[in-house]
Amino acid sequence: MTTELPVLCCAPVSQVTLTDDEVDATAHIFKALGDPHRVRIVNQLVNAQGPVCVCDFTATLGIAQPTVSFHLKKLLDSGLIAREQRGTWAYYSIDPDAFARLREVVSMKEAV
Repeated sequence: MTTELPVLCCAPVSQVTLTDDEVDATAHIFKALGDPHRVRIVNQLVNAQGPVCVCDFTATLGIAQPTVSFHLKKLLDSGLIAREQRGTWAYYSIDPDAFARLREVVSMKEAV
């Protein structure tokens, strides 16, 4: 069973103007990635062969499971990762579509 993710929607920061909603959505994504533990989680997920159990993060991050769950929730709420429940354990993976959209957000116009 996979939980439904929020839609990651932002406009490229290189747009001439951004709406308030686009600015808020973009800030939400950057806030989700604005913590070293969350960057390590994303790094681990990107390099994993498949979904990673929540229990595997505690050892690699050196923080307690409730804190790991807090950081995973922030990434999940931002739409950057996906969560799958398998019995009592939750497994996480990168949402490749979200990261494709994130690449578009940070794309820059070439210098003239």
